[in-house]
Amino acid sequence: MADPETDLTPPEAVLDTVGVGPWPGTWPQDDRYDPELLEHGDRRNVVDRYRYWTVEAIVADLDTRRHPFHVAIENWRHDLNIGTVVRTANAFLAEAVHVVGKKRWNRRGAMVTDRYQHVRHHPDVASLVEWAREAGLPLLAVDNLPGARPLETAELPRACVLLFGQEGSGLSAEARDAADGVLSIAQYGSTRSINAGVAAGIAMHAWIRLHASSSSG
Repeated sequence: MADPETDLTPPEAVLDTVGVGPWPGTWPQDDRYDPELLEHGDRRNVVDRYRYWTVEAIVADLDTRRHPFHVAIENWRHDLNIGTVVRTANAFLAEAVHVVGKKRWNRRGAMVTDRYQHVRHHPDVASLVEWAREAGLPLLAVDNLPGARPLETAELPRACVLLFGQEGSGLSAEARDAADGVLSIAQYGSTRSINAGVAAGIAMHAWIRLHASSSSG
């Protein structure tokens, strides 16, 4: 394994090892393929089945098989966890991520997955609640609050919204009042809470274990 203190490999050389190079041989005659990627190679962070595909083609294919759960996260102070939530939601093929509060969020942690994941904005909790009610989706808040049901034993609905609070302060009072239920994640150490992005990943995977096929891609 290379020693990070002494490895002088240029960053561009490392990037060249990710993904695939130019398409070998005759190009496929399929509108899903991007001519520029076919010519120069595809270094994106996508699974092999989507190599050389356009962004639009990838999104269209994902839309045919998205899971019926949504993820919502409050964003009152430009929460840095939202990028992680978006990336994880993409990995678990959530229907959409809902950002509640400030519209701007740090996209760096998303690693460009926001191009493939539907992300919606709600200016406040009330607008999220209105949308969820119209869609017939229960709001399930995730926070370690008194009276919360353990996520580990909960039967998550197939169609639902998993709601998370701002990093640090947790769920707002409005979110707690609006939730149809509150779920907690078991912890065994000294910390009062875990990172919001990590909590979202745990909750999404709990849904996956209950409802998703074991096959991936």
